[in-house]
Amino acid sequence: MNIVIDTNRFISALIKEGTTREIIVKSNDTLLFPEIEFQEISKYKDEILEKSGLSEVEFNILLSNLLTKVRIIKTDQIISFKDKADRIMEKIDLDDSIFVATALAFNCPIWSDDNHFKQQNEVGVMTNSDMLRRLDD
Repeated sequence: MNIVIDTNRFISALIKEGTTREIIVKSNDTLLFPEIEFQEISKYKDEILEKSGLSEVEFNILLSNLLTKVRIIKTDQIISFKDKADRIMEKIDLDDSIFVATALAFNCPIWSDDNHFKQQNEVGVMTNSDMLRRLDD
């Protein structure tokens, strides 16, 4: 099953060894991550390094390892869904419309613990708990 992973989940996996990282590593699902969201990871890299206690080298190794478990989605694969996603998210959080566009393009849910995704009803939303249950199946 395809599942879009939001940036907060991905950053969480970079910061600490915990549930989110375990889900990414052990999941049999195809986790989709919009390429453009690497800008967010770069933007918060210093904060991630500080919170995680990782060195730059350790961070790069971890990032590379996690990326082997994630399919990067190029913008041109989802751009035709961006206008619809913007309409869906315009009164919720327009910054997150890229995840909705990706979910629409691949007809799949978004993995996020951000409640604002639940304010729309066009794409499904899965929490960490939902993802953990999938690991047990």
